[in-house]
Amino acid sequence: MKNKSILRGIHELYRDNPEKADQLIWGREVEPVSRRGFLKKSGLWAMSAALGAHIPFADNMPGGLIPVAFADTDESFHIPGKHPGLIVVNDRPVSAETPAHLLDDLITPADKLFIRNNGIPPENIDPAAWMLRIEGESIESHAQFSLEELKRKFKHYTYQLTIECAGNGRSEFNPPVSGGQWTVGAVGCPEWTGVRLRDVLESIGIKKDAVYIGYYGRDAQISGEPGREPISRGAPMSKALEDETLIAWAMNGADIPIMNGHPLRLVCGGWPGSTSGKWLSKIVVRNKVHDGEKMTGLSYKKPCHPVEPGGNVKDEDMCIIESMPVKSLITYPKTGAMIKAGQKLLLRGHAWAGDLSVSAVDISNDFGATWQRCKLRQPKNRLAWQHWQAELDFPGPGYYEVWVRATDSAGKMQPMVVPGWNPKGYLNNACHRIAVKVT
Repeated sequence: MKNKSILRGIHELYRDNPEKADQLIWGREVEPVSRRGFLKKSGLWAMSAALGAHIPFADNMPGGLIPVAFADTDESFHIPGKHPGLIVVNDRPVSAETPAHLLDDLITPADKLFIRNNGIPPENIDPAAWMLRIEGESIESHAQFSLEELKRKFKHYTYQLTIECAGNGRSEFNPPVSGGQWTVGAVGCPEWTGVRLRDVLESIGIKKDAVYIGYYGRDAQISGEPGREPISRGAPMSKALEDETLIAWAMNGADIPIMNGHPLRLVCGGWPGSTSGKWLSKIVVRNKVHDGEKMTGLSYKKPCHPVEPGGNVKDEDMCIIESMPVKSLITYPKTGAMIKAGQKLLLRGHAWAGDLSVSAVDISNDFGATWQRCKLRQPKNRLAWQHWQAELDFPGPGYYEVWVRATDSAGKMQPMVVPGWNPKGYLNNACHRIAVKVT
């Protein structure tokens, strides 16, 4: 089961054609409508043998879904300044995610926060010389602030804010889509310290026709092409003027790590991480939706209405992603946990819901046939993730998967497997699951 070549082969089969992989590997026959898998007796024996345990709830296991025990390849690559357990998703630009069990902290440590860069970080950064320019057609006058002036002229605020890449979970979509093949770890919730964007903009004067802000950073385009921005996105004025939208210089009381935007970045908690511009050097106040790099075409957009998997969507039928959907993680124990029959399993994790809060978290050990309610804490502040915990019983020896499902304050619930398909593989908020073996 730990043989990486075997794991790689299984992953390729499931990525290319999940239903065919089920049939080839386990002899599973899948009903197209429900996607419930019905393992032949020989297939059940094969899967149980590979897992090293009987599967008590095999009849409930969805078809076309690789058993989570095979999903943890335990591969890692060390990035300077980051925890050695982070997993590199891309190396140009650098992108790396954090395995779920390393996100167990209530407040995400700086070395465990994921990396998602669109360009090459600036070199030879001098915070004392760093300048932030404010301009645009919908600001009364242009202005410029040094980092020292921002700290001196405006009140400081600290909030714990959830940042998640819009493509988190992209690897689970079928048909597969291009882009970084994130699993579940492109998310974190550190404490950020800075000044409110609203205070800075209001000190200059916002015109009545202002509808959007955009940001520019000092990172360089991967191609090296001069004058071309790697990314320049933004947010509507309603989001820009929220109390929690910060121009931040500190994470967890220390300088923001280089790979996460030092010395200055925008932080828009609860929205895609792409709205929180790093190495911040300019903010523009617009009288129209910002049209910077990766604001047009299909970038960071989803179909305005549901589409069939693999379908083509016209640009005009795509909508900009704003608040992220409800989601949850199991951060303890690590997948592959082993316990003895009759022993309760302690579980814990986090849940978040974009601009909303989480109203409930439930767990299941029978592939979603039944659910048990968890204890859920209130967030430290608005837009922070919420911690949950539970104890779970198992009916007897065998292989189990524990699934977690959150419900937001508007009543929306995570889908069990994969949500509606989209051409860029955004917003996968399917249930997180871990493998547990009872001996």
